[in-house]
Amino acid sequence: MSNVLAQELIEAGVHFGHRASRWNPKMRPYIHGRKNLIHIIDVRETIRGLLRARKYLKQVAATGSLILFVGTKRQGSEAIAREAGRCGMPYVSDRWLGGTLTNFRTIRNRLARLEELETLIPSDKFATYSKKMQSSLRREHRKMLRNLGGIRTLSRLPECLVVFDPKKEKNAVNEARKMGITTVALIDTDCDPDMVDLPIPGNDDSIRAIELVAGRLADAILEGKSDSATTSQAAAEGGESAEGESKPKPRARPMVAKRSVPKPTT
Repeated sequence: MSNVLAQELIEAGVHFGHRASRWNPKMRPYIHGRKNLIHIIDVRETIRGLLRARKYLKQVAATGSLILFVGTKRQGSEAIAREAGRCGMPYVSDRWLGGTLTNFRTIRNRLARLEELETLIPSDKFATYSKKMQSSLRREHRKMLRNLGGIRTLSRLPECLVVFDPKKEKNAVNEARKMGITTVALIDTDCDPDMVDLPIPGNDDSIRAIELVAGRLADAILEGKSDSATTSQAAAEGGESAEGESKPKPRARPMVAKRSVPKPTT
């Protein structure tokens, strides 16, 4: 699997970093070398980071927690919105609103306003407003839908943020750190890996690289959801079968002297 994944990453250009003059020295462990004044990212480190992130996201999804995708770069916003929607998770692909995490109650109130507008505009009552008011309400609806449409399912704070380019999304990363939310991030050679919990070294400017990483992470979330559903179904079936069977009478246990068992050392 690693060889196939490495080939896909190389074909997507994940190993291409920024110019050497723009690098962050903390990224040194993730850099393989330099070619034509451009840093080359070690693909082995990319695979390690991606596998760790997949394992963690699968565990989070299995518990039913929310994972918020964040990526507002123009070249990657469409892919991020598509992959987040495919795995049923909220996303921010246009603009990060300050206070999305730290002032979550206000954001929820704005989402309620969005739902109110979506109910009002198609109704007969909307025709009773003046043309100027109708235009203003439609403009407000378009703006709110663009900024809040991806997080309308964010009913509670997420367990994890999946960030593409934490340098650009520094406000989202800072809010996550304040709220104690885990961050998984695709980081380029100009980023600070200490700002995120699970870094995935790679090119965060390439459309194909973003699509590949986002797709792999979305697959892990779907696997976690599937495992959770299978476990719940098996538990329900086991409970039903146990109720239908007659429980055997417990036999009296013989009285035995207790032995002191030493505690395992860690």
